[in-house]
Amino acid sequence: MDPVAQRLQLALSASAEAAAVIRRYFLRGDMDVEHKADMSPVTAADREAEALLRERIEAAFPDDGIVGEEFGEKPGSSGYTWILDPLDGTKSFIHGVPLFGTLVGIRRGDDLVAGVCRFPALDEVIWAGRGGGAWWQVGNGLPRAARVSVVDRLADATFCTTTFTGWREAGRRAAFEALAERCGLVRGWGDCYGHMLVATGRAELMIDPLLNAWDAAALVPIVEEAGGAFVSLDGRRTIDAGNGLSVNAALKDDVLAVLAAHPAVDTPPP
Repeated sequence: MDPVAQRLQLALSASAEAAAVIRRYFLRGDMDVEHKADMSPVTAADREAEALLRERIEAAFPDDGIVGEEFGEKPGSSGYTWILDPLDGTKSFIHGVPLFGTLVGIRRGDDLVAGVCRFPALDEVIWAGRGGGAWWQVGNGLPRAARVSVVDRLADATFCTTTFTGWREAGRRAAFEALAERCGLVRGWGDCYGHMLVATGRAELMIDPLLNAWDAAALVPIVEEAGGAFVSLDGRRTIDAGNGLSVNAALKDDVLAVLAAHPAVDTPPP
């Protein structure tokens, strides 16, 4: 089997195991919530899920590197690196909202070659390998091709975002307001869920004004194989810009033009 396909197969099976760990904690009233140095929340579900993913990866591919949100970096020598966010959307998870996911991205050299996004509480999974298309499975149903929509007017588009305060913190409130005025529907279906709505054609645009690399790595191959684009707010194909957006192909240029017309300000308005 192709080395990327082997790793993608493991990402699917290991993420399913991690999802089972997370479900054991979901909607529990006695769950402890801690806060990291950046004040982002973390729970035992985050840590146990990442520990499981690392254990499965290290057993199958001991020479691969691993970067995870909770336990940092393990260098590798194979040329492959796994980039993990065991529970993307911890705030949703804590509040009992099921729109959180487990993200597994696989990088070969500088190229993101495969990704899995699994939603433990929704029993959905979307995945992609470079050149193999993007796929979406709900429950025990048959996988179907994941494709972005063909909506080609912002006035007809659904625009999602994770946090409205993040736009202010990033100095991009004017850009948010400009896009909100132009789009037909604006919703806070955020974190990886919003990006996967784009990949499956249920929304046209998802923007995170604040984003970490482990939040983005799995998204790139999925959105691209679904026919869309994942880029930074200034249009670069990167996971290291501190922000990111998923968009269908028809609206990419229009969205980037609006963002370019409303650049970040040095001092965000109150």
